[in-house]
Amino acid sequence: MRRREFIAGLGSVAALGLSAQAQTALPVVGFISARSSADDARYGGAFRKGLGEAGIYGQSVTVEYHWLNGQYDSLPSLMADLVRRHVAVIVTTGGTAALAAKAATVDIPIVFGVNENPVSLGLVASLARPGGNVTGVNVLGQEAVAKQLELLHMLVPKAVRVAVLVNPANAANTETTLRAAPDAARALGLEIQVLKASSIREIDAAFATLVRERADALFVGGDGFLGSRRVQLTLLSVRHGIPTFGQDREAVEAGMLMHYGTNSAYMYREVGVYTGRILKGAKPADLPVIQSTKFDLTINLTTAKALGIDVPPNVLALADEVIE
Repeated sequence: MRRREFIAGLGSVAALGLSAQAQTALPVVGFISARSSADDARYGGAFRKGLGEAGIYGQSVTVEYHWLNGQYDSLPSLMADLVRRHVAVIVTTGGTAALAAKAATVDIPIVFGVNENPVSLGLVASLARPGGNVTGVNVLGQEAVAKQLELLHMLVPKAVRVAVLVNPANAANTETTLRAAPDAARALGLEIQVLKASSIREIDAAFATLVRERADALFVGGDGFLGSRRVQLTLLSVRHGIPTFGQDREAVEAGMLMHYGTNSAYMYREVGVYTGRILKGAKPADLPVIQSTKFDLTINLTTAKALGIDVPPNVLALADEVIE
């Protein structure tokens, strides 16, 4: 990949600091997210809020934001560059990026935010005692998959064939989703059809496939790139009348039917807090992995009405938020 293409593929690189001269003396944090730079206000903002809660502000750190826009193949070169420059902390969201960071360095502190079990991924020795140079936040995405499919079944009981959309470029999360979904689906009498997409064009193609094969509903697996394409996914689901279950609250806000799980902004904020604590001297090995125990159910009633779905009272009663 040419240097110009590599840099363009990483998305925006922004810095917190007073001036270019002041920044040269500041510790550098390399922040990597699979989402697009359009998500900076929400997720970059949540990360910055976490830094502030830990007592780290713009005048004391430089943060380089690398929004991959789903280009996971950029990770090896990006990590090599961050290690070569010996940044103060590497921050990653998603298991694939976290594994790339761990493979690149055993010295630079790494703070992750992942859906997958970090022990099973090999990121940490244990949740209570991570060991090494890696720690972070686990939002229990794998554990939430079964409940998400159960709620889908309750909300759309006539749906039998459920398409599951995953990003094969994000190997860690894809494996986790495809490990959890089949068993949960069988228990509910659902049939799973796996669709894969790593680009805007492939999302269009995946929808064409699920429409042609008459899937009753779509479940979007957790992935930064797919999350950043929530508007595209929403428009396609509305156009084809497919009940679509998003991976975060923001997807339902954009018009998808339902989400159950941890708010993604929460994860970014907690990752920011841990990054700040490490910048102030804490060691990753001494910071236990945070596991989110709060799950929210969000339902978009406007979308339900547009799809002709009557939300059962028992499901509505479970909702933490209803968007109308």
